[in-house]
Amino acid sequence: MRAPRWRVSAGLLAVVLAVSLAGCTGDGAGGGDDGLTVGLLLPSRAVPRWEQSDKPMIEKRVKELCSECTVVYANAENDAASQRQQMKSMMTRGVSVLILDVVDPKALRSSVRAAEREGIPVVAYDRLAEGPIAGFVSFDGREVGRLQGEALLRGMGARADGGSVVMMNGDPASPNAAWYEGGARSVLEDRVRIARSYDTLGWRTENAHDQMSAAISVLGPNRIDGVLAANDSIAAGVVAALKSARVSPLPAITGQDADLDAVRRIVEGEQYMTVYKPFRLETDAASAMAVALARGNDVDALVTTSVDSPTTEDVPSILLDPISVTRENIGRTLVQDGVYTVDQICTPKLRPDCDRAGLTG
Repeated sequence: MRAPRWRVSAGLLAVVLAVSLAGCTGDGAGGGDDGLTVGLLLPSRAVPRWEQSDKPMIEKRVKELCSECTVVYANAENDAASQRQQMKSMMTRGVSVLILDVVDPKALRSSVRAAEREGIPVVAYDRLAEGPIAGFVSFDGREVGRLQGEALLRGMGARADGGSVVMMNGDPASPNAAWYEGGARSVLEDRVRIARSYDTLGWRTENAHDQMSAAISVLGPNRIDGVLAANDSIAAGVVAALKSARVSPLPAITGQDADLDAVRRIVEGEQYMTVYKPFRLETDAASAMAVALARGNDVDALVTTSVDSPTTEDVPSILLDPISVTRENIGRTLVQDGVYTVDQICTPKLRPDCDRAGLTG
């Protein structure tokens, strides 16, 4: 993936979307809103954000932008064949546009081409799909990995120079996994020894648990100074494996997605950090792009950069800025943004840890 010309911050995105919304009210080149249908295809339920955040936020924002639009939804359960069938079914139903969070870009390439032949634009969401996509909305994956790597070094403290790290990467079928890994390695490779590196199929907690258990068996329970876990589901498996092996204290462990369980682990000291990706910015941008395309409008007023996929150059894109979250800034990020309340994070068991972290209320 080519480096972006520039990323877009929360403030800039608000301006961009305001311009887009102003330009998309009323009838566009595609006529009025009657009969417009947005197909939403998400990849799995293994990562909580898809069902808990992305789906309801996209449905709500599409309705705000297009009161007569209908959203039809399918979840692929991390199976490319299922996603191909779901996409085919939506095209048969005559959707106006597709928002596709692709399970496997290569496996879905022919489906994206089929959509183009039917005149149905495809917005690649969160993961860069292959084939003739009309637009791409995501967070800057290399920056995600860089934030993870930098935080891991901080969490390792004195062991950051020459220490032993296990890398627990994402599913290799996802283009984001390599994006994240590349960003993390750019920070880590000159500072630490990467003792083991694993790809975690399906981003599944149980797979991460098994791989971490294998790393502990080979390296020894006390010879792991840090774990680069690509997301919070993977981090959960890592923590469980380390605790099963009676490793204490736990090494620094990264994550991504700001899952509630992960935030609680951070408060408790079992996970060092997560990467917060303000999902509302991503869902708002994807919804605006999809509605514009469904109405037959272009997306020039929306996009802020372009990227190259393995099949397509200069894909119109919006890349957003991720945020590193540790115990010290949970209140200034996740609580302040309304992602979680203090009461949601601070269970009775965690109250003493929350008090030490300054999470009160």
